[in-house]
Amino acid sequence: MESNLKQVIGIDIAQKELVCTFGVIKSDLTIGLNAHKVFKNSEQGFSVFLIWLKQNAIPEVYLQVVMEATGVYHQKIAHFLVEKGYNVSIVLPNKISNFHRTLEVKTITDKSMSACITQFGLSRKLDNWKAPSTLYRKLQQLTRERDQIV
Repeated sequence: MESNLKQVIGIDIAQKELVCTFGVIKSDLTIGLNAHKVFKNSEQGFSVFLIWLKQNAIPEVYLQVVMEATGVYHQKIAHFLVEKGYNVSIVLPNKISNFHRTLEVKTITDKSMSACITQFGLSRKLDNWKAPSTLYRKLQQLTRERDQIV
């Protein structure tokens, strides 16, 4: 009987939405992309995302959430998930782009990129992201505000 070795939710993040794909890698090393859904990139959307995550995830199997570093748009969901105790990995966009080129996917859509991020997470051992301190986050925000004023 096949068992699941790892499960990953890949998130393609935009300013207003999170495009998510849920996938698993089985003991025979086949990859299954089992679910896809779009959520708002807001506190309300995060809550709906958590419900969807719990409906799809198998509690006994390692779960990792993988996303690209997309300016500031990924930060709120990353902090939210880490605070809830989830394993989160943030990957540089060029790594995902290079991996996408190895797949036999011709079109680039939010959905296909979400699936690509999921496959990337399933095929690699990624380090978990560690949230910066509150002081660092405050300094980062103040620096951005200063840059906008200048």
